[in-house]
Amino acid sequence: MPTETANKPAIRIVKDGDGSETQFDRVQKSPAESTVCEVCFGTGVEIVPGKGARTCGCRADDVRRRFRESARIPDRYKTCTFDTFSHPNTSQTRALQYARTLVDDYPTADKRGLLLMGSVGVGKTHLAVAILRGLLSKGVPCLFYESGSLLKSIQDSYSSISRTSERGVLAPVYETEVLLLDELGSAVWTDWVSDTMYQIINTRYNSKKLTIFTTNFLDDPRRRQHEAEEISDLAPRSRRNAAKLTVNWRDQPLTAQTLEDRIGTRLRSRLYQMCMRLLIESEDYRQQYKELV
Repeated sequence: MPTETANKPAIRIVKDGDGSETQFDRVQKSPAESTVCEVCFGTGVEIVPGKGARTCGCRADDVRRRFRESARIPDRYKTCTFDTFSHPNTSQTRALQYARTLVDDYPTADKRGLLLMGSVGVGKTHLAVAILRGLLSKGVPCLFYESGSLLKSIQDSYSSISRTSERGVLAPVYETEVLLLDELGSAVWTDWVSDTMYQIINTRYNSKKLTIFTTNFLDDPRRRQHEAEEISDLAPRSRRNAAKLTVNWRDQPLTAQTLEDRIGTRLRSRLYQMCMRLLIESEDYRQQYKELV
């Protein structure tokens, strides 16, 4: 088609009341008009026979896309799903089943979240992000924050050259329907950190907002490691190497801190009511990337 013809505006025929074509109006068709929804014709509302009006699926897709873009899920985890979660042992299988149920049953009456506990590399963040992705696909607004990054963003808002305010940082954290707070307890626990985290968690607790936490700290690593060592001592020689893995994967000395040691009794008590605790036990999957020597 010649260029001068391709760039000409389309001709719209305007009919009179008697049906005769008496007027002509030259209009340029916009890109939005060329992709208008064939169901709602751009109104955002579709009519369902016998049921009335409802939001058109095209708008629901737009909403879900906006939620995904604003969820702050790091690129590293954007492909994490339930289907890609490895669950070779009982604790991982149980955690996966509960996570699927949480997504399937959302919203529940109590909106009780999850506290995923375990050593590094057992899949806590993968599973937590899979929950977020499942809820985002249902049109539920979600937000991902690594706890240290969140605290740093709040501190940065205090700077005189910052373009954000503390309220600007915290408002989405308070208001989103589902918050994933990764690596709870990893930051150096000062009085300011303690008060800030309690403010965040308590605000969501009072608003009955679902919150998911991951942490490398256990409730009683001393007792668990002692039990693992006893199993190793009592096991036959052929089983000792496998049993010792149970000791080594925690990579924590007998003097390791508990989660309560890290975040304080007040905050740990709040989490008991806010979340169901799921302990995931496994070897560090990242070790598969070690160089062979």
